[in-house]
Amino acid sequence: MEIDQLRYFLKVAECGNYTRAAEELAVTQPTLSRSIQKLEEELGQPVFERKSRSIELTDVGRLLQSRAIEALSILDDTKAELTDDGKSGRLRVGAIPTIAPYFLPKVLRHFAHRFPKASVMIYENTTDNLLKNCRQGDLDLAVLALPFDTKHLAYEVLFEEELSLVLPQDHELLKKKKITASDIQHYPFVLLDEAHCLTDSIVSFCKQRSFQPVSVESTNQLATVLELVSLSHGISLIPEMTRQCDKSHSREYRSLAGIKPMRTVVLVWNPYRFQSRLSESFRKMLSSVIT
Repeated sequence: MEIDQLRYFLKVAECGNYTRAAEELAVTQPTLSRSIQKLEEELGQPVFERKSRSIELTDVGRLLQSRAIEALSILDDTKAELTDDGKSGRLRVGAIPTIAPYFLPKVLRHFAHRFPKASVMIYENTTDNLLKNCRQGDLDLAVLALPFDTKHLAYEVLFEEELSLVLPQDHELLKKKKITASDIQHYPFVLLDEAHCLTDSIVSFCKQRSFQPVSVESTNQLATVLELVSLSHGISLIPEMTRQCDKSHSREYRSLAGIKPMRTVVLVWNPYRFQSRLSESFRKMLSSVIT
C-alpha cells in the first residue's frame, strides 16, 4: 500500500463520491479510480460497495479506514515533529464566520511580524465542520464559540463577549433609555441560518426569557444580516467584535439592560496529535493580543 492510495481512499470514504473526492484532491477521476482499484486488487477484496447514487464502505473498508487514519496520523505527526524548528512551517487555523474576519486579522499581523518564515492557512467554516477537521488532524487549531461537543478535543477559553442589539437608525426602540429582552420579543429578527452557532446562542437567550425569536430572514453572512437590519427588515443580536468593526451610520447598537446575551470564544485543538512549537506560539499570541 502506498501513502497516496490511503489518502485517496480516505477522501473517497469521507465524500462518498468519486467526483467530489477527485475535486478536493485536485486529481482526475480516472486517476482516483485506478488508485482505488489497485488498492482493492492488492487486498483481494472491495473496500467500497457501489450503489446507484453513492458508495459505501464494506466491512473491509471500515477496518481499513480506521487503520489508515491511525497510520497517516502517525506519519504526519512524525514528519511535523522532525521538522519542527519553532520558527517556520505551516499552521492550519480554522474559525467560524462570525469570528474569522473580525478577530483574526489583528492576530495574523502580529504573528507574521514575529514569525516571518511561517505561513498560516485560514479555513472558515461552520462549527461542526471545523470540529470534524480538528478531530481528523486537518486543522492544528480552531477558534469557535461554546457550546459544542468537546469529545476527543481540548480547549481553552479566550474571552467572553456581549451580543449587542442592532437596530435600524430610525427604529422606535431607540427612543427608550433602557431596552430589555421583553422589549424586543415582538419584533422580527434577521438571523444567520441554523448551521451557525451564533443563532443557537441568540435563540437560547430568548428562550430563557420565555420567548422564541421570529426569524423573518436568514443568511450565511453576518454582513448581510447587518445590511438587512439597516433596511428595516428586522433586528438582531451581534457579537461585540463585529460591532467594533462596523463603521456604518445606517444602524444603531444598544446594550440590553439586565442579564445580557453573551458568547464564550474558545481555542480548540486535538490533544492526541502532535502540537508544534509554532502552534504553541500562536496560542500564546492569541491570549496576548486579547489582553
